[in-house]
Amino acid sequence: MAAAAVDSAMEVVPALAEEAAPEAAGLSCLVNLPGEVLEYILCSGSLTAADIGRVSSTCRRLRELCQSSGKVWKEQFRVRWPSLMKHYSPTDYVNWLEEYKVRQKAGLEARKIVASFSKRFFSEHVPCNGFSDIENLEGPEIFFEDELVCILNMEGRKALTWKYYAKKILYYLRQQKILNNLKAFLQQPDDYESYLEGAVYIDQYCNPLSDISLRDIQAQIDSIVELVCKTLRGINSRHPSLAFKAGESSMIMEIELQSQVLDAMNYVLYDQLKFKGNRMDYYNALNLYMHQVLIRRTGIPISMSLLYLTIARQLGVPLEPVNFPSHFLLRWCQGAEGATLDIFDYIYIDAFGKGKQLTVKECEYLIGQHVTAALYGVVNVKKVLQRMVGNLLSLGKREGIDQSYQLLRDSLDLYLAMYPDQVQLLLLQARLYFHLGIWPEKSFCLVLKVLDILQHIQTLDPGQHGAVGYLVQHTLEHIERKKEEVGVEVKLRSHEKHRDVCYAIGLIMKHKRYGYNCVIYGWDPTCMMGHEWIRNMNVHSLPHGHHQPFYNVLVEDGSCRYAAQGISSCQPEMFRGPPVESLVSQDGDSVTRLCGCVIYQQLHFLPVC
Repeated sequence: MAAAAVDSAMEVVPALAEEAAPEAAGLSCLVNLPGEVLEYILCSGSLTAADIGRVSSTCRRLRELCQSSGKVWKEQFRVRWPSLMKHYSPTDYVNWLEEYKVRQKAGLEARKIVASFSKRFFSEHVPCNGFSDIENLEGPEIFFEDELVCILNMEGRKALTWKYYAKKILYYLRQQKILNNLKAFLQQPDDYESYLEGAVYIDQYCNPLSDISLRDIQAQIDSIVELVCKTLRGINSRHPSLAFKAGESSMIMEIELQSQVLDAMNYVLYDQLKFKGNRMDYYNALNLYMHQVLIRRTGIPISMSLLYLTIARQLGVPLEPVNFPSHFLLRWCQGAEGATLDIFDYIYIDAFGKGKQLTVKECEYLIGQHVTAALYGVVNVKKVLQRMVGNLLSLGKREGIDQSYQLLRDSLDLYLAMYPDQVQLLLLQARLYFHLGIWPEKSFCLVLKVLDILQHIQTLDPGQHGAVGYLVQHTLEHIERKKEEVGVEVKLRSHEKHRDVCYAIGLIMKHKRYGYNCVIYGWDPTCMMGHEWIRNMNVHSLPHGHHQPFYNVLVEDGSCRYAAQGISSCQPEMFRGPPVESLVSQDGDSVTRLCGCVIYQQLHFLPVC
């Protein structure tokens, strides 16, 4: 219909132009079109925001058509930043022109901050006070995050340094927000039991760069519930669960009706959708993330149990979580309501084992040991989340020596958010900082944080005096040693150990792959960055890896980067390798011509080794 309207409108334009006076023909033929046709043209996608601004200043009718809260500016906003539209409700009044301006300003501010990070922080760990300018941003944080995502999604492997710091900033922002939400969630009363919501917070915190939301995960679970209802309808067309509306929390009390729901669930989950426990790759963190459990249709006992529990409760079956040792279970009450119950009045469900229903004895056979009655009891949300994070913590300790220990750091943060006075975990956190080498030359405030942790441990448990004293002594010794080493390090390219360094400070260079111009202001005989940076930049895939000279360069866009020298010109074919930043010198004429402009005016030092 709209296309036909536009076609008919285009046919009208020549006729209007012929009838109108020559000086007014162009404008009159446009403003005489029906309003919906004009609006359709302005929203067609071929006009930019600048075009809309010029159109709206042409006459009163077009200005009214391009009103701030109307469809035209909303379409401009949607086309430019489509991912943000999910944050607006159709019923909300929005000044779309103002939103466009605020988002544009936030984008410029985000790029300015990312560029400043590239100049300030050439280290694996951005200092804890490095984010202070981000925490005081004006405007919605979601706009700032959206611009960071745009940087990360830039085509190919361009702007690697910008992507590296955009990722760090986005990681920090989202984790801080998620941790605050989790702490607020944990402050809810004990009877507030949304096991799924707590599990999603853990998932989000460990995967802050992924688009994970409780709403999306709940929508996927709702689709599974619909399939269960379809199967249940074939078993009992008058089953009360079929009359439940979305969001209802009604419970069915008849055991036979509950059993019908569980039978339908087992068929849909394990036979139709092929969910199963991951026995082949049990020790994988993906098994604990709810969005991955739904995608991969596999998990470990606790994650499979939470999925099973959520579906059952939506259909009126009051299952409860059991923190059973070595194998998380659910329990299903078989006793009369109001009666005094013991562990034998329940059937125990193994969601990891395709919903198999177990007696008390069978539970003990499952783990191969006898356990006390207390371990068959129900646990609250906090205890369930503690077990999930404890599993992640165990997996984090398995990370290899070449890793950044990100999973270990994340799981420690989560555990200490729930239990801030756990002495052993505080001590582990202090040791982790010590191991990662977070020292004064990288971030003095983090050294103080280590000392604060150690002091807190000493207060909580004086029995840890030996371990705390050892770490404090070595931390202070390292600080004093670094103070003695303070001074300018003199590096000469003429020195034998630096014989592979081909280019001198002050040279104007051109990037071999990406073509940007830059000036060298520092160099290292080998890559001095940490494991995280090397892994993100694929340096290990380069010929010679990190065992080659790397250069600090100031790029023409104002950013600073750390670029690999590459290999000698006698092996040019090797430059077709991984897209890591490599350098090639320009001709001598270009160096002579650009030195005066760039080096003396911006860097203020002579081109010497």
